Amino acid sequence: MIRIRPFRAALLAASALAVLTAVPGAAQAQDAAAIQVPPLVYSHRELPNGLDVYALPDPTAGTVTVQVWYDVGGKDDPEGRSGFAHLFEHILSRKTVNIPYGQISTWVENAGGTRNASTGQDFTNYYETVPPEYLETMLWTHAERMARPVVDQDVFDAERSIVKEELRQRVYAPPYGRLGRFVIGDNSFDESIYRRSVIGSIEELDAATIDDARAFHEAYYRPATATLIVSGNFDPAQLDRWVDQYFGAIPNPDRPVPVFVRPVETPRTQPRDVVAYAPNVPLPAVGRIWPGVPADHPDAAALDVLQGILSRGQNSRLYQRLVYTDQLATAASFGAGSLEEDGSLSGTVIVAQGKSLEAAEAAYDAVIAEIRTNPVTAAELDEAKIEIVASELRQRETASGRAFILGQALVAVGDPTAPDANLAAVQAVTADDVLRVARTWLRDDAVVRVRYLDESQRPEGVPEDSWRNPAPVPTFVSVPPAVLAPNSLLPEGQRMAPPAPGPARVAAVPAVAERTLPNGLRVIVARSTDLPIMNAQLILGGGASGDPAGRMGLASGTANLAREGAGGRTAPQIAAALESLGASIGAGAGLDSTSVSLSAPIASLDRAGPIFADVVLRPDFPAAELERQRTRGINGLRVALRDPANLASAALNRMVYGAAPYGAPAGGTAESLAAMTREDVVAHHARWWRPDNAALVITGGMSPEAAFAFAEATFGDWARPAGPVPVVADRAGPATTPRVLVIDMPAAGQAAVAVALRGPDRSDPAWYPMAVANAVIGGGSGGHLFNEIRNKRGLSYGAYSGLGTRAGGTVLAATTQTKNESAVEVVGLVLAQVDRLTTETVTDQAVTDRESFVLGGFSRGIETTGGLGGFIADTVVLGLPLSEIETYPARLRATDPAAVGAVADRYLGRGRAHVVVVGNAAQFLDGMRAVYPDLVVIKAEDVDLNAADLGID
Repeated sequence: MIRIRPFRAALLAASALAVLTAVPGAAQAQDAAAIQVPPLVYSHRELPNGLDVYALPDPTAGTVTVQVWYDVGGKDDPEGRSGFAHLFEHILSRKTVNIPYGQISTWVENAGGTRNASTGQDFTNYYETVPPEYLETMLWTHAERMARPVVDQDVFDAERSIVKEELRQRVYAPPYGRLGRFVIGDNSFDESIYRRSVIGSIEELDAATIDDARAFHEAYYRPATATLIVSGNFDPAQLDRWVDQYFGAIPNPDRPVPVFVRPVETPRTQPRDVVAYAPNVPLPAVGRIWPGVPADHPDAAALDVLQGILSRGQNSRLYQRLVYTDQLATAASFGAGSLEEDGSLSGTVIVAQGKSLEAAEAAYDAVIAEIRTNPVTAAELDEAKIEIVASELRQRETASGRAFILGQALVAVGDPTAPDANLAAVQAVTADDVLRVARTWLRDDAVVRVRYLDESQRPEGVPEDSWRNPAPVPTFVSVPPAVLAPNSLLPEGQRMAPPAPGPARVAAVPAVAERTLPNGLRVIVARSTDLPIMNAQLILGGGASGDPAGRMGLASGTANLAREGAGGRTAPQIAAALESLGASIGAGAGLDSTSVSLSAPIASLDRAGPIFADVVLRPDFPAAELERQRTRGINGLRVALRDPANLASAALNRMVYGAAPYGAPAGGTAESLAAMTREDVVAHHARWWRPDNAALVITGGMSPEAAFAFAEATFGDWARPAGPVPVVADRAGPATTPRVLVIDMPAAGQAAVAVALRGPDRSDPAWYPMAVANAVIGGGSGGHLFNEIRNKRGLSYGAYSGLGTRAGGTVLAATTQTKNESAVEVVGLVLAQVDRLTTETVTDQAVTDRESFVLGGFSRGIETTGGLGGFIADTVVLGLPLSEIETYPARLRATDPAAVGAVADRYLGRGRAHVVVVGNAAQFLDGMRAVYPDLVVIKAEDVDLNAADLGID
């Protein structure tokens, strides 16, 4: 494929981002009205059968995105069938008269593309991003799904099982899954078409039948309810011909689409209190819900600005009051959710350990009362606007991002000009508008107050579903029975073949330039876009593997603290200054390196750059900020480690590396965070944060010379210490003995399964065939894991493997989640795939297909500013030459079946595998013992991540 700048020159000429003028004072915002975000440029036509077609050509893009949005969603679920639109989304993706089950995903991945689908209350969409030569193939697959889907019992049963596992994974397994999906969801609307959850319930999914599915398709899926969006590198005239060829003859059914007479919702005039209880809630939570507005309401833009002032960024009112100043919460949020026909406003607070739930409620309510009482400041107003505009600018960087913006607008308001009009409306919002909408919509007489507590606190006699909304649920429409004969897959010799791809296009790799400053700082520059945005990522050697004994989390803590006071600015002043510029600074530590990054509009660099320099060179490390970070970190661990998947990952890492530096948790433990001192942080910064141990990677819309000048201005005076650069010895340590570990978490709503094996170093030529082997085992939906666990058996929402590449070696890790009862079967299936390549020769075609899958991800990644910077940063951390960005595709393509077999023999096989299962062991332990008699069991609360043996021995 061809890869040039991802935004067309004509579009930029039509409306370029204006230069932002400097405003004196670090905390004053850029003028949001001066930012002219490039508008969406598209053409539209409607076929005689009612299909709407939008084209957004970009001849400079390296990909093309194909999306079909259907005017059917969760609000259209039939009576007694909540979650049905989402279930049917799964069904329609799988099989047609000419396409066998799962083949669409296989074609997309083998082309080096990616695909998915999603369901909201107002829509269902299906989308792919592929190399441009596969556009015709994708159009044909969408026409197949629209006109000739196969809804048979096998597909129905498999997808229903998968959707139930998705519900368990998204709702039952995470500590606060029920809060968002069920408690707040059910109480956001009363007698409304949006009353029910899009994901539905296990009970109503179980009640659904194949006849329901066929009826649903006939009722809602047709050209007149669909919108086709094509964005990226294509010939518009050729697109028109293909659309006419594949979609033009698809008829609309004679029967009308079912119409649900909208219930008249009684205005809420009294507050309501809800107390909900759920298993596995580590910290109590608070919620607030108010009626909102539909997406086309005149108040929508002002509510978006209100949301920014209350909740967007560390300078927001809720963060400053509840998280930063009073330290009552680990997180506090407010969101304005607008749908096609209605909306809701809601907020949540996760109460900090040891803090009063009542105090957190009072503080939240006080913030809301204040914004209803007094006008917001001019600085707050400008900051909220610039953040909205800067976010929109970044989203429009790719053809795919622009397609999604357009699709959401068509769904929400039916107007393709809405995204640009909304930006203008946001820029026109005044402080009086914010005060007015706060008073209008955040009323005390319309609020629902929620408390979310652990199941252990539920009083006797209080039902499990005490959270349910007392307002009557509307009676929804019943879909008439299907009248057409069901389709079936044609015999292989009778199927229509998909259109062949066009001529392949070779990707143009971005040019990479490098200089070294006199102080030893490497500066690496690659221009990735014509948009006036930039990312600068400073990579510092060392990382978490350099943390001293008993101080796990020190590298990460140092990085985070550097942003919380530097150069004489306090943490709130830094947050205010950056957010007012549409900029952000991120920081963190991985196992091999620490990263500090700046993302900003180019015109903001004259003020954002000095703050970036202060954070890196002159952090103050205030003692009070260390205490805040310590508290937040311990609270965060308390929440994270109650999620089965997170605990499985942490335990697995310890099992693989034991006492070696890589074995220690990068984010620390409650004990190591409690022991950390300011002196530790200052010493770590002095030891590792030095220019001759760093590289600055700059990507985005800056010219190389401008980027080098920015680097010199920002870090040219960074002094190089006299001593040698420190190193971490033997990060990975010796291989540890594989074992099977069961971690008993009785409240877990699902079991997490994780398996890991060590692999070759990144510098080893065997890494490339190992990457292909990983893709065969668990890369995307074409991997063996996904096929065996999800496609064939419906035991999980997804099953994948990844090749974690580090300076001290690699780890192939396979992960999935399943209901507790099927944990034993799933462990066996994962291990069978780990074994499979040691006994089964991979075909030439399979190797080629998996290479395309891996390289497709690489190509899509380096098309974005962040992705390109990330790849270059990885080369620095892993000690690879910068030429790797050019040689990587050919080196991966050189893999053949023999090379895959060789790495399988050397690194794979269940005898080398470490296994962790976290879940309700009472439901699977006997079965596990029967298969793995030497397994070890430990209670979740007894797992000690400080110890190399997890406290087992």
